[in-house]
Amino acid sequence: MEVSVPLLLQLGAVLTALALLGAVTRRFALSPIPVYLLAGLGLGTGGVAPVSAAREFIATGAPIGVVLLLLTLGLEFSAPEFASSLRYHLPSAAVDIVLNATPGAVAGWLLGLNGIGILALAGVTYVSSSGLIARLLEDLRRLGNRETPAVLAVLVLEDFAMAAYLPFFAVLASGGGWLLALGEMVVAVVAFWVAFAASYRWGHHVGRLVGHPDSEQLLLRVLGITLIVAALAEHVHASAAVGAFLVGLTLTGETADRSRKVLGPLRDLFAAIFFLGIGVSVDPQHLVPMLPVAIALAAVTGATKVATGVFAARREGVARRGQLRAGTTLIARAEFSLIIIGLVGSSIPGLGALAMAYVFVVAIAGPVLARFTGGPLPASANV
Repeated sequence: MEVSVPLLLQLGAVLTALALLGAVTRRFALSPIPVYLLAGLGLGTGGVAPVSAAREFIATGAPIGVVLLLLTLGLEFSAPEFASSLRYHLPSAAVDIVLNATPGAVAGWLLGLNGIGILALAGVTYVSSSGLIARLLEDLRRLGNRETPAVLAVLVLEDFAMAAYLPFFAVLASGGGWLLALGEMVVAVVAFWVAFAASYRWGHHVGRLVGHPDSEQLLLRVLGITLIVAALAEHVHASAAVGAFLVGLTLTGETADRSRKVLGPLRDLFAAIFFLGIGVSVDPQHLVPMLPVAIALAAVTGATKVATGVFAARREGVARRGQLRAGTTLIARAEFSLIIIGLVGSSIPGLGALAMAYVFVVAIAGPVLARFTGGPLPASANV
């Protein structure tokens, strides 16, 4: 097997730089996510130090990072409890769609975009980043907070909405008709709900299937099943991230505890690659001209996401400080918004650059605002 010296050298340098940047930010009790995003911006096309040899590894590792983040997040909860939370937060999902898709649609209309462009920008501003927020909750030690179930319910319900939106939008963006788009949407939604029902009803068998006293066997079994489920979810135009989350929900007790321990280092590595990959995918030359419009749109949708989080957390009986934490936690957008941008491609001039600039702004501003509206709290905090 031939060893690629440039790949090893560039990847080693990148990981070392991320370690140093992460150490600095954690000394100030900050999440390293924003600096990872900025580092990626400097390493991509048009950046100060492009890493051409390592770019393929970053592109491959980024989606694995999202899968691992949602898998370990699912390990923190049980399927029955979470199913109950989802039903309770259907009103929160309705508020979320109205408050956060509307600004994107209005902005697209004001910018003179066609119907596909308006629909695309509405999706970009609507859906939060499950992967980024999952890591943020852990960085800020908020997994045990009272507002966290409300945040997760909103995220998963958004991903369910994406299971309908993405196949519908993909057909329209490629020039297909409305009937074909509706057909693809129905197939994806039915498949996704069947998968969720199967996970809820028979998921406990997964724990017996993957459980093993040997850590290597446990790691390989959990990771293998998770990647298969994530691939199937993606195949039906649903979310690989939610597929991984459902696997995490099915594992309980000692199996879940041991899985968290063996998966922790692997998750941290690929999560860093995921955040780096977002920055690498952005060309600074296209980003800068769109920043004024992107910042204005980010300000509006940041406020609407805060309102969404406040509404959802209030339904859980959370105090005002926790409501604000929930709202700021939801601000960041990333992976789904990037998928929507990719589906549009260059068919609508200016849309891709605007959406990329917007995603980058909220992906950086979200973690920063979340840190300074409540601060890092112990896992037992409940207000």
